[in-house]
Order: sequence, then C-alpha cells, then structure tokens
Amino acid sequence: MRSTRIAASAAVIGALTFPLAAAAPAGAAPSQAPSAALVSAQCESFGPWGVYAKAVTIRSKASAKSTALGVLYRKHLFTVHNTKGNWRYITDRSTGVKGWVSAKYVHREVDDCRR
Repeated sequence: MRSTRIAASAAVIGALTFPLAAAAPAGAAPSQAPSAALVSAQCESFGPWGVYAKAVTIRSKASAKSTALGVLYRKHLFTVHNTKGNWRYITDRSTGVKGWVSAKYVHREVDDCRR
C-alpha cells in the first residue's frame, strides 16, 4: 500500500513538472527576472498612501503619549515625509496639519506589486 502511494505521488509530480520542462526549448536563453532592488523601488513609487483605520491621531512627536494635533481620516489625502521607527511624519493635505502617525495604520496602496 505504501509503495502504491509513493508510485502515485511520483506520477503526479512527474505530470506536473513535465509541462514546465517541455515549455522552453533546450537552446532557449532563460528569461531574466528583474532584480529584487528594482522591483522594490518600483513598488515604492506606486500609488498614494492610505489609512487602515477609520481615523488615526496625528501627534506632535513619534510617541503615543505625545500631544494630539489632529485626526487623519481614511478619506483624507496625505503626504509622508519621513519615517522614524514605527512612525511616519505626514502632512494631512485636507487640513494642513503636520505631525506623526503610527505606521501600523498607514500603508502604501501598491496593488500592482502584490501580483
């Protein structure tokens, strides 16, 4: 019974890998994938920033205990100027408020890089 499972597994693996081996002719040059640094740089330039939560507090310093300056809502557009640990220094373009927000709640919208 065990040898039957091994034989069946080998047949399935062989069937799955054969089309991959047959797809490229023996003399064809392998296609070169873009370097990880290039892909990373391209992904960083994609899309605007977005907010994960309904609202995020904008603070005067990169600390949860610092003074609140305003609120960054999900629908607001904002610009990220700097990163310090798990904090981002932003300008809320809807209100003009500048300050720090937790990086847990803001992200780059990079749908093209996730595919």
